[in-house]
Amino acid sequence: MAVRTTIDIPEPLHEELRHRAERDRTSIRALIIRAIEHTYNVSPKGKYVTGPLVTGSGKLGPRFPQDENPHDLVFS
Repeated sequence: MAVRTTIDIPEPLHEELRHRAERDRTSIRALIIRAIEHTYNVSPKGKYVTGPLVTGSGKLGPRFPQDENPHDLVFS
């Protein structure tokens, strides 16, 4: 279970975190968690998810009709 915590980060540090997260294609949250785990030698439970979860190109299945009105499908 995750716990939400609010902290004040100085503007220059926040900008550095934002740029580094963008460069590494991750989130600021993931960077901070990794830094805490590394500093306190806490092993992560799994790998961090980065990038698109679904890749490839192909035809959309029957649940994604392109020529029908979605309103008609939901309310019919």
